[in-house]
Amino acid sequence: MTHACFVNQLMVKNYPRGGQFLKQWLPYFDAQATVDWFAARGVALKTERDGRMFPISDSSETIIDCLLREAKKMNVQIRTSTSAKSFYADAQGKGFVLDLADGKQLTTNRLLIASGGHPRREGFDWLAEHQHDIQTPVPSLFSFNAPGNYLLPLSGVSVPDTKVQIMGTKLEWRGPLLITHWGFSGPSVLKLSAWGARIIAEQNYRFSCRVNWVPQYSESALRESLLEEKRTNPKQMVATYARFDLPARLWQAFLTNVEIPSMLRWLDISGKSVNRLVNTLTNSQFDISGKSTYKEEFVTAGGVALTEIDQLTLESKRLPGLYFAGEVLDVDGITGGFNFQNAWTTGYIAGRNIVLGS
Repeated sequence: MTHACFVNQLMVKNYPRGGQFLKQWLPYFDAQATVDWFAARGVALKTERDGRMFPISDSSETIIDCLLREAKKMNVQIRTSTSAKSFYADAQGKGFVLDLADGKQLTTNRLLIASGGHPRREGFDWLAEHQHDIQTPVPSLFSFNAPGNYLLPLSGVSVPDTKVQIMGTKLEWRGPLLITHWGFSGPSVLKLSAWGARIIAEQNYRFSCRVNWVPQYSESALRESLLEEKRTNPKQMVATYARFDLPARLWQAFLTNVEIPSMLRWLDISGKSVNRLVNTLTNSQFDISGKSTYKEEFVTAGGVALTEIDQLTLESKRLPGLYFAGEVLDVDGITGGFNFQNAWTTGYIAGRNIVLGS
C-alpha cells in the first residue's frame, strides 16, 4: 500500500525519476496520510521488516472492497468494460468529449487521466496527439539475465547482503540478491535496474555487473579472516562449513570456481588460492545479456513529461481542465510500496484541484 517512511525528505530519495516533484507534493498527502485514510475506513495496515506496508488481512480484496465502498458512498459511477479510444476538447473549450470503443461518447467538464504506465511509446500516442511531450518509456525494476554463468544451478539461493554494481558507471546498490535460473534478481538487482533504467536501455541490456557477496568486509579484513581459519582450524576441510554466513551451496560453488578441492584442508590452502577466493567473494563479474520480460516487470520509467503539468495542481499546461495522476506521469519509484504512494499522492492532489477548479 505504501512504505513506512514517514519523513518526506527520505521518502523522495526512493524515486529515480520525479523525486523532486514529489517533494513538494507529499506534504499534501504523504505515507502517514495514506495510513490514516485507510484506518479511518476500517482498514489497518501492518509493516513488514523491509518497510513495505500491507493490510493486516494480507488480501488485496480488503483494499478493493474499501475503495468500492467509498466510491458508492460518494455516489461515484464506475463503468467497467468501457475503454476510451481518444478524447478532445469540446468546441466551446468548456470540457471534453471521450470517444469510447463501443462507439458511444462521454462528456465531462474536467478529465483526469490515471491510466498507468505503458512499456512502449505507442501506448502514449493518444496523449502525444494533444502536443504533450512524452518521455519515452523504458522498463524499470527488472531482473538481469546472465546466461551460461556458473551459478545458474543454484536457482533459488538468496544472499541477504550483497553489493551489485554496473561496471563502467557509478551505479550500485546494496541489499539482498536472489540467484535465478536465468541470472539474478532480488531487491539489490531490481532497485539497481530502476536507477539505471535509461543507461541500461541505452546499452541494449548488455553490460557487465560486479557482485560483492560480502560487502560488510574489506578485502584486507576478508583475507585476514581466511588466514585466521588456516591458523585456528588447520585440519578442517575448507568445504566443510560455509563462511561469512553464505549459503552452503554458494560457498561450494565459489570453491569450485577458484579450483579449491572439496577435500582440501585449511592447512594446505595456498596464498594464491586465498587471493582468488577473496577476489571471487568481493569482485565476481558477470556478463549480462538481456532482462526479464515485460510480463515480469513491475513498472516503467517514462510517461507524460513533468514539464507539461502545473506542478501545484497537476493540471495540463496544454489543455485546461485536463489532469494527470499516477504512473502515467514520468515518476517512478523503486520496489517497496513507493509507486503506490505516488498514486495516492498525485491522485489526491489532482482530485482536490479538480473540485476546486469546478
